[in-house]
Amino acid sequence: MVCLVMVRKMSKFKFDLRLAASLMLVAGVAACGGGTTTTTDGAATDGAAAGGEAIALGGNVALTGAGASFPAPLYQNWFITLNGEVPELQVNYQSVGSGAGVEQFTAETVDFGASDTAMKDEEIAKVARGTIMLPMTAGSIVFAYNLPGVEGLKLSRAAYSGIATGTITKWNDPAIVADNPDLTLPDSDITFVHRSDGSGTTAVFTKNMVAISPEFESAVGEGKSVEWPKTGSFIGAKGNEGVTAQIQQTEGSIGYIEYGFAVQNKIPFATIENKAGNFVTASGETAAATLANVELPENLREFIVDDAGAESYPFVTYSWMLVYKDYPDAQKAKAVEVMIEYGLNQGQEVAESLGYVPLPKNVRDRVAAAADVLTPDYTITVR
Repeated sequence: MVCLVMVRKMSKFKFDLRLAASLMLVAGVAACGGGTTTTTDGAATDGAAAGGEAIALGGNVALTGAGASFPAPLYQNWFITLNGEVPELQVNYQSVGSGAGVEQFTAETVDFGASDTAMKDEEIAKVARGTIMLPMTAGSIVFAYNLPGVEGLKLSRAAYSGIATGTITKWNDPAIVADNPDLTLPDSDITFVHRSDGSGTTAVFTKNMVAISPEFESAVGEGKSVEWPKTGSFIGAKGNEGVTAQIQQTEGSIGYIEYGFAVQNKIPFATIENKAGNFVTASGETAAATLANVELPENLREFIVDDAGAESYPFVTYSWMLVYKDYPDAQKAKAVEVMIEYGLNQGQEVAESLGYVPLPKNVRDRVAAAADVLTPDYTITVR
C-alpha cells in the first residue's frame, strides 16, 4: 500500500523531476521488501525475478541502450529501480530519438535500441545479429499548447489539420472558435512546435495525420523526419523534452508531445475529434480503448492508424524495445532477459503514474515468449 501511494504521488512531479522521482521509487521498493537479499551461499536473490528466484549474473554487467525519447522517463525509472534490486546489473539508456536509436542498434554500438515506430523489413535486414521487436509500453501523443487563460480547448479534425499544415494561423480562426463557444480565444498568431530530429513520435503523428487529412499528406507527408510548411510559424526542437520546453517558453504555441510529458509538466492539451466524430481527451482509458481494437501479429509489429472506435483516441502507439536475436556474450544475454522480465512485471506497475498505458497480460505474455529465446540459462516469467 505504501508503494502504491508513493507511485501515485510521482504523478505530481514535472518531467524534469522524473529522474528524481525514480530515485525516490528505489527507496520505496526497498521499503516494501522488494530489494535484493543474500543466500547462505552468497548468491543474490533478486526481487526483480517474478518468482523471487536466485539470479546469478556471474559478476557485474553493464547494458547500454539508446533510442526513443517517448519512453525515456519510464525506462529511466525501470533501470534505476532494477539496479536497486539487482546491483550486479546496470542499464544506461540515452534518449536520442527513434531514428538515432535504430541507427545505433543497426551499427551494434548499443546492446538494445528503442523506437516508437516498428522497424521496417528493409531496416531489419541490415541488422546482422537479427532483430526482435518487443512492445514494452504504449501511450498517446497530444496537442499540448501554451495559451494563458484558455482551458478545455477543443480541436476538430479540420482545425488541428489546418494548424499542422499552416493554413490556420490565428487562435481566433473560425474553425477553432466554432467548437469553443465558451472560450475567449485571442487574435494572436499560432506557433506550431515540431520535432527537429528523426523521431518515432513524428512518424506516428504524421502517419495518423496523413490518414486524417489529405491536405496534410500533400503539404507534409509522413516519416520520422518531414519537411514542414513554409507558411505560418513553425519551430523545431529535439526530443519530446525539447518540444515540451519550447511550448512552455512560447506563448501562443501548440505542438505534439507524448501524453506523459504534458501531464508531468502540467501543460494543457486539446481534446480532439476522433474518426467517429466524437471529441476525446487523451488518457489511460482512451488509449486502452484504442489498443483494445488492435490485434498484434506474430512479429508484434502493428501500426495503429486513426482507430474508428467511438471512444478511441486517434494518436496512440506502442513503443518497441529492439533486442538482438544473438548475444555472443552469454552474460549479457541473460542480463537482457532479466531486464525485459522486470519491465513486464514491476515496470508495468508504475507505467500509469508516469503517463503510460500498462500492457494487458495477454500482450505481456507474448512479449515474454518472443524474448525468452536469448539464453537457455534464464526463463522470463510474467506474473
